[in-house]
Amino acid sequence: MTWDELEKTCLGCTKCELCKTRTNVVFGVGNRDAEVLFVGEGPGESEDKQGEPFVGRAGKLLDTMLAIIDLDRNKNVYIANIVKCRPPKNRDPLQSEQDACIGYLRAQFALLRPKIVVCLGRIAAAKIIRADFKITKEHGVWYDKNGIKFMAIYHPAALLRDPSKKPDTFLDLKELKRQIEATCDHTYD
Repeated sequence: MTWDELEKTCLGCTKCELCKTRTNVVFGVGNRDAEVLFVGEGPGESEDKQGEPFVGRAGKLLDTMLAIIDLDRNKNVYIANIVKCRPPKNRDPLQSEQDACIGYLRAQFALLRPKIVVCLGRIAAAKIIRADFKITKEHGVWYDKNGIKFMAIYHPAALLRDPSKKPDTFLDLKELKRQIEATCDHTYD
């Protein structure tokens, strides 16, 4: 399956109830040859309106976080979510919604073949790294799965709610940059 075929299939998805309340499917954004993949939990109101992940306040903070370590959503990373449609009132996506949608993320992963995956927040980390993942204790910790490096950092929305987590996140970003420099071939070209 190609990127275009996958996106077309995803845009027409009706696998769960979220399809009934969405404005747009939020497929993903970024360089489809990137070696670094960022994964959030699901779109919020701004993302649903625009059809692009991380475009609201949390997205602006994510862009700032990326810029700190010389990353850019349009140049050298790819950004996607576990679920591609907005859960009502920005609630956490239900397990059934995650299960219905995870095949799209797996297909994006297979096409992208990233060397590094960064989970943005607890829900993404619990789905991708380990079900009992504890973001407060395990943020910034590397996990290796089949030669691919995985890490979770606090979700930008969590940083907006609790700015006291920003120093830890800054250290996590520095560690991410170090790992990218050690692992990736073309991220900073």
